[in-house]
Amino acid sequence: MSDAASYLFYQTRNPRPFLDRGEGIYLFDENGKRYIDGSSGAMVSNIGHSNPRVLAKIKAQMDKATFGYRLHFRTHPSEDLAAKTVLLMPRGLDRVFFVSGGSEAVESAVKLARQHALTQGQPKRYKVISRFPSYHGCTFGALDLTGYDPLREPFAPMMRGMPKIAAPATYLDRDNLSEAQRGLKYAELLRDKIIAESPETVLAFVMEPIGGASTGALVAPDSYYGRIREICDEFGVLLIYDEVMTGAGRTGRFLAAEHWGITPDIVAMSKGFGAGYAPLGAIVAGARLVEPVLDAGGFLHGFTYAGNPLACSAGLAVLEELEEQNLIENAARMGEVLMARLRELMDRYPFIGDVRGKGLLTAFELVSDRETMEPLPTKLNAYDRLVELAYARGLIIYSRRTRGGTSGDHFLVAPPLIITETQIDDMMVILRDALDAFASETGLPVSEEAA
Repeated sequence: MSDAASYLFYQTRNPRPFLDRGEGIYLFDENGKRYIDGSSGAMVSNIGHSNPRVLAKIKAQMDKATFGYRLHFRTHPSEDLAAKTVLLMPRGLDRVFFVSGGSEAVESAVKLARQHALTQGQPKRYKVISRFPSYHGCTFGALDLTGYDPLREPFAPMMRGMPKIAAPATYLDRDNLSEAQRGLKYAELLRDKIIAESPETVLAFVMEPIGGASTGALVAPDSYYGRIREICDEFGVLLIYDEVMTGAGRTGRFLAAEHWGITPDIVAMSKGFGAGYAPLGAIVAGARLVEPVLDAGGFLHGFTYAGNPLACSAGLAVLEELEEQNLIENAARMGEVLMARLRELMDRYPFIGDVRGKGLLTAFELVSDRETMEPLPTKLNAYDRLVELAYARGLIIYSRRTRGGTSGDHFLVAPPLIITETQIDDMMVILRDALDAFASETGLPVSEEAA
């Protein structure tokens, strides 16, 4: 079917070629052109494309049953995946509820938190504090938690408007504080907000442990994470970690929470959890939250495909592949290589203001002035243009506006966890070529001495 004959509409009018096949870190269009999947799609394809062992396990389940409604049957794939997931969780997170995607996971986490509060005789608790900028999903509940103006503002009159605090973007701060002090400063914003909102009305705080699309792999100072946990405990506020993007090994640990030894009250996962082989996500919580809800009449929530045996067989195969091929360890090792290569780009391109991330969730941000971190002029549309230049050269990266969606330009580089050092170098050759072309178009400086 030609583009002109298509009855499918997308988010924009930006046409793309038809996908033919995927192999490892590569995707091929119908014309035979090869692309390096430098963003794992939308940070999804953690184990790469068309893994034959995963496909074989999915096909084996297809031969048995593709659907069994959870109110009618238990299934071995869903039970086995839940058990495997709990083994990979921090101690005490031992109850799993499956969903189909990230927005569903975040909303499920919030609804579990609310229903638990009701079982505890705390009906006034309904406010969920989140950060700005942030991204938690595009359904209404998740969107109300999201801090990204272009996506949220058109629908703002249709939502309650949940409270926000500033994301810990310490790389933008120009003060005399240490990074540890800055981390504590940003954490105290949560305590101040809880008090301002009245503690008895605050249900939960939801955060991305490492920033996703809206902040570009933002990592807070180490001091931030423990203090946030302490503040939530002080006021009986549930701590929800949105690990939709970071979970399933992307940052060099199964959960990003492990980098700081934090046990959230609820974890939301998706993306790499199913790794693109099936729509799959989950929330994981402790029995102390789940059992009172079940005792009170059950979890008033659910989706048709929750716990689908085909999706769960895919998820189980993905987790097995992560372990058997040591892909989480590879993400940690190759993440160090990738960060080093991205930082080297700063020598050649003065308009790269920051490089950040953990494991294979990395990003770089473009600026007008590295000292002040003043963004590039919005009229350059750098966040879009550089993506197109890289795409034309066979490299896929992922971008967003950095400063709440209205200005700033960051680019996520998050290849599959199977990537090798040689493949990272191949990716960098294309990225440099795209940056050279962008600099030439815009008149931005390039340091030839760093070539």
